Amino acid sequence: MANIYEQKAIDDLKAVAPEFAKLTQDFLFGDIWKRPGLSQRDKSLITVTCLVALDRIEQVDIHLKKAFENGLTKEELVAAITHIAFYAGWPPAVSGFTHLKKVIDQQ
Repeated sequence: MANIYEQKAIDDLKAVAPEFAKLTQDFLFGDIWKRPGLSQRDKSLITVTCLVALDRIEQVDIHLKKAFENGLTKEELVAAITHIAFYAGWPPAVSGFTHLKKVIDQQ
């Protein structure tokens, strides 16, 4: 079952692309996130760092919230974003930190 943030993302997609929303819910948040091999925590860390590194910032908030739910700490997320700044670039890291602060402030 999707959490509140995932459900909102799915509902927003349904308004525009219902079939894509179904794929997101069933395949991405379902099958992919439930696959063995990595913990939910590790998947969240990988997802957040990839989204920041690729400057896919519109997706970062939902995955930062999920990262906290999956046990990551602020300090771990700061360390991960700082680390990738040297590989992915300074501007994406700054954007990532901006979104991290926003998510923390909302909690």
